Formats: sequence, C-alpha cells, structure tokens
Amino acid sequence: MEVYTYSDARQHLAALLDSATVTGKVIIRRRDGTTYAVVPESAPASPLDVPPIMAPVGVAEIISVVRECRERDGAPQPQG
Repeated sequence: MEVYTYSDARQHLAALLDSATVTGKVIIRRRDGTTYAVVPESAPASPLDVPPIMAPVGVAEIISVVRECRERDGAPQPQG
C-alpha cells in the first residue's frame, strides 16, 4: 500500500489510480496528518453475464423450438 502526500496525489493522479488498482488501496495524507483511502470500486456483475455452453444445436433448431413454444402458448407470431 502506497502513501501519497496531497500534493503528490494531485500531480500524479493517474499513477495513484493505477497503483490503487494494482494494490487495492492507496492512502493520501494531508499536511495535518489526516489520511484518506482511495479504493478501486468493482463494477457490479450483470445477471445476464453467464458463461456460454457448447451444445450441438443449430440456429434452425432453436428457431423451430421457439416457434413451437409460441404456438403452444398462443403467443402472436412476428411478421416477416
């Protein structure tokens, strides 16, 4: 964990942020001794981010199954 003075943090903000990304936390110390932590924030994961699966199913078969389900459930069919 690195400690930057307030002045150094201002002058080297990009390097400070890079360091926080690598180490997980950087401290900024003001002249009066007060310290502040800069911690990288992780982006929330989307529930739609799922790993792909390898299945021996082609596009035509997928379309056929979707059509069957729509017909069975009485959903309107898209035009075109």
